[in-house]
Amino acid sequence: MSEKLTGVVTKSTGSWYLVRIGTDIIQCRVKGKIKLDDLKLTNPIAVGDQVIIEMEPKEDVASIVTILPRKNYIVRQSPRKKHLLHFMASNVDQVLLIVTLKNPNLKLGFIDRFLLMTEPYSIPVVIVFNKADIYNEEDMKLFNYIKTIYKNIGYQVLLCSAETKLGIDDCKNILKDKTTLVSGQSGVGKSTLINQIQPRLLIKTEEISDFSGKGQHTTTFAEMYTLDIGGQIIDSPGIKTLGFSHFDKKDVAHNFKEFFTISSECKFADCLHMNEPNCAVKKAVESGKIAEFRYQNYLAIIDEVENQNYWEIHDDV
Repeated sequence: MSEKLTGVVTKSTGSWYLVRIGTDIIQCRVKGKIKLDDLKLTNPIAVGDQVIIEMEPKEDVASIVTILPRKNYIVRQSPRKKHLLHFMASNVDQVLLIVTLKNPNLKLGFIDRFLLMTEPYSIPVVIVFNKADIYNEEDMKLFNYIKTIYKNIGYQVLLCSAETKLGIDDCKNILKDKTTLVSGQSGVGKSTLINQIQPRLLIKTEEISDFSGKGQHTTTFAEMYTLDIGGQIIDSPGIKTLGFSHFDKKDVAHNFKEFFTISSECKFADCLHMNEPNCAVKKAVESGKIAEFRYQNYLAIIDEVENQNYWEIHDDV
C-alpha cells in the first residue's frame, strides 16, 4: 500500500506542483479529477493549499489525491479565459499589495478592484507604496491624501523604497510569522522589495519598459517562500488586468467596506447607490465622508458587471 502524507503546495506550474512536507520538497501531479466547490477554474490547486499526497511506487514523484478544506482563497478572473477563474493563493493571513505613484503611474481603480478580491473573505490588506525615493513634493501630498482615505476605511498603508530601504523593517514586522500573499501590478518593484526583505531569495527583477512605460512580468508562477524572520510569503505574477465577470452587482456593493457600513441608512435594503432615492452612500459622497474617486471606481465596476465587459487598466482610470 502506498504511503500518504500531508503537505503544503509551494509552487504551481499548471501541470506540476511542488509540495513541502517538513523540510522536503516533493514534485507532484494531480491524480484524477478534483471537485472544487463548483468553481470554474483554470488551475484546480492553489499555492498555500494543504493537500494529501500519495507516493508513487519506485518513483521520486507523488500524486495529489485530496485538497483539505481551505480557510480562505483569493481568485481573479482569468486574464485569458473571461468566464474562468484563476487561483492566486489560499490559506493566507493577509495580503501585501505593492503599488507606486510613479514608474509606472498609479491607477487608483486598480487598488479598489484588487480589494474586491479580498473583501469577501475579510482578508486584511496592507497597501505598500513603493519607490518613495522618486516621489517629489506633489507626489507626497497625493500619497498622504490616499493614505488618509484608505486608513479611515480600515486598511494599513505604508511608504517604502526598495532602493533606500525605507519601510523595510515595517514590512518585516508585518510579515513575521504570517502567511502573506505579495501582489501588485507589473513593474511596481515587488520582486526588488521582496529581495530586500529576504536577500537570499534573489528573485529575478527587470526594468520598466522604456517603450510602453509599463511593467514587465518577472514572476511567471506563484511560489511560496519561507522567511528567516518566521512566516511565508507567496510571490505572485504581476497583474495587468482585473475583471469581474464572476460577480453580480450586490457582490460589488457589499464589498466596498465604507459603502456597506453606511448602507443600513439607505431607504431601500437592496440599494445599489446609483439612482435610488434617499441613498445614504450618495449623501456621504456629496458631504465628503466617502471619497469621490472610490465612488466613481465603484460605478465603473457596477457598469462592467452589468454589461459583463472585460476590463483592462487604461491610462485614464
